[in-house]
Amino acid sequence: MSGRALLMWDDAVTGYDFGPSHPMDPVRLALTRGLVRAFELDRAVDVVAAKPAGDSTLRLVHRQDYVDAVRAASADPSRADASYGLGTLDVPAFAGMHEVSALIAGLSVGAAEAVWRGEARRAVNFSGGLHHAMPGAAAGFCVYNDASLAIARLLELGAERVAYLDVDVHHGDGVQAAFWDDPRVLTVSLHEHPRTLFPGTGWPEETGGDGPAEGGAVNLALPAGTGDAGWLRAFHAVVPELLAEFRPQVLVTQHGADTHFEDPLAHLAVSLDAQRAVQLACRALAEEYVEGGRWVALGGGGYAVVDVVPRSWTHLVGIVAGADVAPATDVPEDWRSEVYARTRQPAPWRMTDGRWPVTWRSWEDGYDPVDRLDQAVLATRRAVFPLRGLLA
Repeated sequence: MSGRALLMWDDAVTGYDFGPSHPMDPVRLALTRGLVRAFELDRAVDVVAAKPAGDSTLRLVHRQDYVDAVRAASADPSRADASYGLGTLDVPAFAGMHEVSALIAGLSVGAAEAVWRGEARRAVNFSGGLHHAMPGAAAGFCVYNDASLAIARLLELGAERVAYLDVDVHHGDGVQAAFWDDPRVLTVSLHEHPRTLFPGTGWPEETGGDGPAEGGAVNLALPAGTGDAGWLRAFHAVVPELLAEFRPQVLVTQHGADTHFEDPLAHLAVSLDAQRAVQLACRALAEEYVEGGRWVALGGGGYAVVDVVPRSWTHLVGIVAGADVAPATDVPEDWRSEVYARTRQPAPWRMTDGRWPVTWRSWEDGYDPVDRLDQAVLATRRAVFPLRGLLA
């Protein structure tokens, strides 16, 4: 197995563009790619393109009638069919929608294929992580569910245990739905509580389908306002034990940057430094519990498109590559100039929010029954751990 990591990239992904008033501004992708380049991380990864996912690949998750509807809206946005979630405020139709969405899916599928075949131990596609798309509908800014497609391709290639870990602020509902009845896939989502945020799902009682799939879905619903210490405490109270029990052959992670305290669409209070800590934890968990250390990392949400997303995902690329960017590192001046040229906004100065090293209290030190964060962790452990033979 090659020790080199892959960065899946094609400049055409910046065509995933819902228009100037939409929060998912593709400049976040261009700026991330620019910051990766400014730190010369291209020397630590192999930058690889991939073919767009064809219909046979898309059908691993999506219905053909939905693919046909996306293609029709792509050719003529005025024909977008809202019954498929297309042409809505969340997912406006645009020319070329099918082509660029299939490209992003192809990059994630290509990452999964390369890792499974031993061409690389790790791969990252920060343009991916579009976790809300359903088999027959677009949702939540997501057209094709590249995360689900990557997992489905792994299963098609012979994988028997794939773990999916989603730390986006929104519930990873589309991936959970795709594998609800499949015991080969463990889905774990940490997200803001469904009472206060889209999509309104991801309750701890959602634990998977009947029979052998029961316990295959894990949901940790965090109180609005949760900050670094609580977020990391919750992560470490749930994720390592599950991966140790499941022993996946591949770990697929989704790193939406919208948990950040500056994100305009959500209500957690997590710093860039805590996001980096979780990225490092994912790498360590893959090394410890995943066969061959196979790890596919994806992007996701994130709508503070200048201050947060490029820095968070550049950290992710560096961590996947084993070329970590230290938090106190100054942001390269060339990139700061690029930010201003593209956005007329000032760029951040350093690769930290000033909170490194972040600390948290271990679950093993005990819990507070009146603390809302601890109540959320305990609800998840009680709902799913016994189903997996673990102590709650």
